[in-house]
Amino acid sequence: MTPLGPNIADKGSALYHFTINTFDSADGQRHYKVWTAVPNKKPPAAGYPVLWTLDGNAVMNHLSDKLLSELSAGTPPVIVAVGYQTNLPFDVYARAWDYTPPVAGGDSMTVHGRKGGGDAAFQALIENTLAPVAEKGIPLNTAHRAIWGHSLGGIFALDTYYRSPFFSRIYATSPSLSQNYISLVTRLKTADAGRLSGKQLLVIEGSWPASRNPQVPEPASIEGIRSVLAGLSARGLPARLVQYPTLSHGEMFSVGLELALRDVAGVSTAAGGEK
Repeated sequence: MTPLGPNIADKGSALYHFTINTFDSADGQRHYKVWTAVPNKKPPAAGYPVLWTLDGNAVMNHLSDKLLSELSAGTPPVIVAVGYQTNLPFDVYARAWDYTPPVAGGDSMTVHGRKGGGDAAFQALIENTLAPVAEKGIPLNTAHRAIWGHSLGGIFALDTYYRSPFFSRIYATSPSLSQNYISLVTRLKTADAGRLSGKQLLVIEGSWPASRNPQVPEPASIEGIRSVLAGLSARGLPARLVQYPTLSHGEMFSVGLELALRDVAGVSTAAGGEK
């Protein structure tokens, strides 16, 4: 991976101002850098919506005044980018642990052979340690607190949708639904509606053939996801799938991030997805 240069927080923006905080995991093994981006635009009476984003180093590298200007045309959200203390876009070992749940049968290795299984501890860290600092003093509409993640981050988002009431809007982009993690979708078929009440789920997926894009589920699995989300919707639980049929797994990072940001801000999304 190529090291990142200065991002918009380093360069400054006419539309947002930024604060940075650092944290350590409870076991001292992972080290986080968290950017909080606050709009300069006056907040609505109910407070700003807020979007938490995983892989925060790469997210901050992607943010630009052009994109922030688009968000400012609506209700621009506070953006909390949770990254790691590195100059690389991704800390591949830390994110593998933080973003994935334990696997039945004890095989905790992710698809790339990195140790996973720590997402419950990471969720607790977000709720109990990161959020009280990152959100402090900001007028927020916590009923519109959202989370976005891509790939393994999409796995974390899906698990959060089921497990925790902390986030009300869930954006899972190209979740790495290998055999280990497909249960995160299938368990939604029989999930108690009360557990999911008040939440919205959007799964954002590309669909290259598996030979071109092995992270994307096979078409049958895509249709299975669509069926599960349709079932949730039929039960009155807002859930849907948006596909970008020509985009690869990696290309979906920026597309999914921007779709989530625009959706939270209440501005029109770019064309190209199929519902």
